[in-house]
Formats: sequence, structure tokens, C-alpha cells
Amino acid sequence: MNSATVVLVVAVFLASAVEMVEALTIVLAVGLTRGWRTAFEGLGAALLVLAALVAAAGPAIVHYVPLSALRLVVGAILLIFGLQWLRKAVLRASGYKPKHDEDAIFAAQVAELSAAGRRPGRDAVGFTVAFKGVFLEGLEVVVIVITLGTTGGHIGLAALSAGAAVVLVAAVGAVLARQLAGVPENAMKMSVGLMLVSFGTFWSGEGLGVHWPGSDLAIPVLVGCYAAITALVVSTLGRGRVTDVRPA
Repeated sequence: MNSATVVLVVAVFLASAVEMVEALTIVLAVGLTRGWRTAFEGLGAALLVLAALVAAAGPAIVHYVPLSALRLVVGAILLIFGLQWLRKAVLRASGYKPKHDEDAIFAAQVAELSAAGRRPGRDAVGFTVAFKGVFLEGLEVVVIVITLGTTGGHIGLAALSAGAAVVLVAAVGAVLARQLAGVPENAMKMSVGLMLVSFGTFWSGEGLGVHWPGSDLAIPVLVGCYAAITALVVSTLGRGRVTDVRPA
């Protein structure tokens, strides 16, 4: 297993874990307020739809899209995804944006679901909330699995990595039976952002005909460079934040 494959597996795993923590928060809220059967039905339906998307889109992209064009398009997509994740993580790390609070999200979701009326028969409200939460969070994972997996030639490995993250988060959620507020989500998001931006830079360059020194070994170097730049930006913004809040 080369360095690019290792970075791919870690990126997919961390991205999937972050998104599944958020999805689990919604599922737990539905289960506690509307019933566990409804929550699991919404969860199961969303996972089936997402699995169908991976099975349908992955092979189609591999067989019908030229590799150079695929790398260029995927590189651009990963750069967009990665920069979005990095921007939020940097703003949270430097104090310009409040950190993601799963406790607050859980409480708000419970209050909203508890206020919704119940009707005889199947609970459409609970099912819809659980399905939508899992589907929307999982859709971002699907995009990452398909883009990273197909371009790197390891879609099966990427899918397994995402699956492992889903199983791990689900197992932890089953043991704790509560939202996972203790997960260092911002650090995970920053790590994922760095990896996505690095992959995006690497594959965009390859799609444009750039020959990277050391081939796949350039990816860990890109991660290190972007990490150094990000640390500098966080430090600079943090100092500016401290200056801003000092009394006159």
C-alpha cells in the first residue's frame, strides 16, 4: 500500500466519521422522541439509497469518463470540498466561528420533534427527519468515496473505509446512547480538509499534464505544506481575534 492509498483511506474514514456523527445525532433525537422503529426505518432507507448511488455511479464513471478528464474534474471538486471544510475549521480554531456543538443540535432537534404532533399509524415526521438527516450527511460521503475511489483506482477500498467509519460511529452511538459531543470534530474536519485539498491539487495537476516529483509521494508533501499554511493562518487570525476583543 503506497502513501497515496494510505492518505486516501484516512481521508475517507475521517470524512465519513464526521458526517456520521452528525447523522447519528439526528437519528438518536428521532429515536428518543418519535420511537426507535421509526428512526431505524429512516436510517435504513437512507443507507439503501446511498448504497445504490455508489453502486450505480462508481462503475459508470470508471467505464465512460477518460482518466485525464476525470482527474481534472475530480480535482476541482475536491478542492472546492476541501477549501469549504478548511475555511470553517480555520474560523472555528481561530475563534471567529463557534465550534460545532452536537449537544445544542441534539437539544434543538429533540425540542422540534417533541413539538410535532403524532398521528396513528406510521410516523411520517420521524421517518422523514431520520431519512433526510442520514441521506444529506451521507451524500457528502458518497461524493468523496466516488471521487477519491474512482480517480485513485480504489473505489472498493474507499467504500470499505467509509463503511468502517459508519460501523464504528454506530457502535459507539449504541454504547453511549447519546450524541457524540466529545468527538474532536473540528480537528477531524481540518484534517479531512487538508487531505481533500491535497488530493484536489495533485489530481488537478495530473489532469493538466503536470508531472509531480516522486509521483504519489507528492501527496504527503502537499498535505504537509497545506498544514503549515493553515497553522500560520490560524495563528495570524487568532492573534487578530485577541487584539479585537481587548478593551480600549
